[in-house]
Amino acid sequence: MSFFSGLVLGVALGIGLIFAFAYLENVRSKRRSELATTVAAFARMTVQDSRKLLPAEYYPSWVVFSQRQKLTWLNLELRKIWPYVNEAASELIRSSVEPILEQYRPAVLSSLKFSKLTLGTVAPQFTGVSIIEGETDGITMELEMQWDANSSIILDVKTLVGVGLPIQVKDIGFTGVFRLIFKPLVDEFPCFGAVSYSLREKKKLDFTLKVIGGDLSTIPGVADAIEETIRDAIEDSVTWPVRKVVPIIPGDYSDLELKPVGTLEVKLVQAKELTNKDIVGKSDPFAKLFIRPLREKTKRSKTINNQLNPIWNEHFEFIVEDASTQHLTVRIFDDEGVQASELIGCAQMPLKELEPGKVKDVWLKLVKDLEVQRDTKYRGQVHLELLYCPFGTDNVFKNPFNPNFSLTSLEKALKGGDGTANGIGQKKRDVIVRGVLSVTVISAEDLPIVDMMGKADPYVVLLMKKSETKNKTRVVNDSLNPVWNQTFDFVVEDGLHDMLILEVWDHDTFGKDYMGRCIMTLTRVILEGEFKDSFPLDGTKSGRLNLHLKWNPQPIYRDT
Repeated sequence: MSFFSGLVLGVALGIGLIFAFAYLENVRSKRRSELATTVAAFARMTVQDSRKLLPAEYYPSWVVFSQRQKLTWLNLELRKIWPYVNEAASELIRSSVEPILEQYRPAVLSSLKFSKLTLGTVAPQFTGVSIIEGETDGITMELEMQWDANSSIILDVKTLVGVGLPIQVKDIGFTGVFRLIFKPLVDEFPCFGAVSYSLREKKKLDFTLKVIGGDLSTIPGVADAIEETIRDAIEDSVTWPVRKVVPIIPGDYSDLELKPVGTLEVKLVQAKELTNKDIVGKSDPFAKLFIRPLREKTKRSKTINNQLNPIWNEHFEFIVEDASTQHLTVRIFDDEGVQASELIGCAQMPLKELEPGKVKDVWLKLVKDLEVQRDTKYRGQVHLELLYCPFGTDNVFKNPFNPNFSLTSLEKALKGGDGTANGIGQKKRDVIVRGVLSVTVISAEDLPIVDMMGKADPYVVLLMKKSETKNKTRVVNDSLNPVWNQTFDFVVEDGLHDMLILEVWDHDTFGKDYMGRCIMTLTRVILEGEFKDSFPLDGTKSGRLNLHLKWNPQPIYRDT
């Protein structure tokens, strides 16, 4: 009996194992088929498909999607002709760059010229080429280039005290993108009238300076001055939007040359939560702003001592040459006195994001490096008001206190029409924006808890920064969402340069506790006349102020 039961059990177990093996093989085969289908789908994916599936911020920093094609054939041919290119280009660079070096020659030098210039035996490598689409009357090509040169460049430098220094520029490393523009297209061979070339993007430019037979560091300041001069010369001679136009067919190509297209008005309002660079005390921040990083085109703010939340409220004006590609760059430094200033952080604002004639109010997050953004440390924020005004167009941005005047900047007004309205001539006039500012403090929401009992007794202090006029609301007891509905009037003598500061405090019997603040310029209320909005409180984890602002203008004009 046990024999038959064992036999039946063994047969049943064997059949079960066979079925299990067949089932697992079937599952395994199905998974292989699904995997093969998935791999095939990935193989058919394009770069655009990848970007749709995974946003750019999720890719590691070493993943780059390049649309440039390889140029191995061009590099091979360039090596062959490089000795001839070297000889021709060396003379061209000498004749075109020397005047620019002289233009940017630092004050500590009396002369700065080339005594020897050859590009060396190592040809640059073109790592990619791309065509910029969208051009209808020309062709725009971009060439990515990498060059680790063995050039022989010697500068003949003379100081103001008569000392001559032969300085060698060596170990040149360059990576960048050159732009070639074939424009205009014509029906005569070679089918384009001129070629414009420019350094579209300068990714890396490294070099070292060495005095032949000596040490440059023994002369303080000379090395930094010469290096800054070389970089300024490159920036001003060939870096986009500067471009060199080479006529191919005789004609007038002045429209291809660099021309200003508008002005950018910048109000540097404030910064907050800056990183402290000082061991003792707090940083002494100041800002540098530029569109093109040239010394004479870089603006500097005043230094605010011992402050990580500085308020500048300063105005700057820049010339714009290509609103579609240029950026406004802001760098915040810690002023170290006689020592070199230390960078706190920097930020960029693309001008193409600005609507002409409209003020844009922005907070920009500061980063360590604008090119390689791998450092995620929080460095603070900077607050700007920006206005882009193109040349040759009527600004849609009208002066709110006199319809006969058109505001071409935040601080200047030009008379429109024939200049005869209201008996005012065509002189340029400064406008002192005088008026009455009415501020209604409506309420606050979600204020932070500062009392032991989980409540607060909040009130608001209102301060006009320039005139130092103060007012304050009544105290609302035991509330984190107080309602005031109180209105205060301020006589403002210069609205474009004044600021409104509102601080929220908790009233205590034996003192007061700070709960946060908000700072605002008067630009918006001057332009809009009246508005109601909710403003977040700075310096606290939560809280908002609900305000209603109204402007009653009384402008004063002064001839300039």
